[in-house]
Amino acid sequence: MISVDAYRESVTELLGRTPVTTLPLADAAGLVVAADVHAGVSLPPFDNSAMDGYAVRAADVAEAGPESPVTLPVADDIPAGRVDVAPLEPGTAHRIMTGAPMPPGADAIVMVEDTDAGTETVRITKAPAPGNHVRRTGEDVELGVVALHAGTVLGHAQLGLAAAVGLAEVAVYRPLSVLVVSTGTELVEAPNPLRHGQIYESNSVMLAAALRGLGCRVDVVRSVVDDVEEFRKIIEPKLADADLLVTSGGVSAGAYEVVKDALTGQGVQFQKIAIQPGGPQGNGHWNGVPVVTLPGNPVSVLVSFEAFLRPALLSAMGHTAVDRRRVRARLSEAMSSPSSRRQFRRGFYTPTEGEVTGVVGPRGGPGSHLLAAFTQANCLIVLPEGVSDVPEGTEVDVLLL
Repeated sequence: MISVDAYRESVTELLGRTPVTTLPLADAAGLVVAADVHAGVSLPPFDNSAMDGYAVRAADVAEAGPESPVTLPVADDIPAGRVDVAPLEPGTAHRIMTGAPMPPGADAIVMVEDTDAGTETVRITKAPAPGNHVRRTGEDVELGVVALHAGTVLGHAQLGLAAAVGLAEVAVYRPLSVLVVSTGTELVEAPNPLRHGQIYESNSVMLAAALRGLGCRVDVVRSVVDDVEEFRKIIEPKLADADLLVTSGGVSAGAYEVVKDALTGQGVQFQKIAIQPGGPQGNGHWNGVPVVTLPGNPVSVLVSFEAFLRPALLSAMGHTAVDRRRVRARLSEAMSSPSSRRQFRRGFYTPTEGEVTGVVGPRGGPGSHLLAAFTQANCLIVLPEGVSDVPEGTEVDVLLL
């Protein structure tokens, strides 16, 4: 059997790194910046008011107080967006709104709450210090500096910053286009009625959702029957538009293993991996397109996605943090595992206040068909190779989902 780590590395190498493309900001959410983004403007781009109030010379109102207000004529009104701001003459005030440019000569803002809100004259009851409520040019970002470094994941805040420094589009690693194929003559798509011996197809739904969650573009072919010629006829024409083909089912050692039968000798190697669940796997190229073949049981599909596909896909699209967060936790009950394999069990992790380790317990048994237990889990419990019986209270590794 191939080790989990060796097989993960082979899947990662299979995908490599996607090309760089330039996309509008609206289409770049979740993608990774491919080159440093330099600020085309300073943030703020000009000195501006942080408050609604009055722009003043601090020296003119230095003696202002509740018992000794200072009254100044209001010489101008400055709303946000005004571009022709006149200088502030000594002994006057300009009424100003939040975000409006500071008039030349002014060095402080008096909040409207510290005035009588006058429009012809204003009575000021609190003396501001120089610089009070003034946002300085470049206080956040200076012109020309790196605003977003290559490798940054574009969340909503990062996209907002890119827009604020003047970008309409950004260079990113192109999202992968993935063709997802589920196989099995027994599969039926809901809401069609089931006959005895049939089951509803779910693997493609899970995989497509997981892939889209990483930013991949996904095309789905559901419920391909266990016929080699039919498989090739349906899938081969779609390979031209795919960066990756991911299949589920048809890779075990029995008869009617359509994926294994169709792709053996075509550039895809099928192997047994030292993992539970999800031992039978395969990867390679078919007609020049990378292929990853997964087992058919739903929990095997999800565990294989977490162990092999997810890190490889993230790496291919430029991410540097590709692993789930790993913590240590004490088992709330005894567990067992085949010593020749690394077992991934669904679990529920609870942090323990004041302690480094939390507590974790399994959800459901080890069976690869027990999908409902996965919906009750918030982690995967990792029981390493060489371990068979794990007593209650043992510290184990936990991958937080």
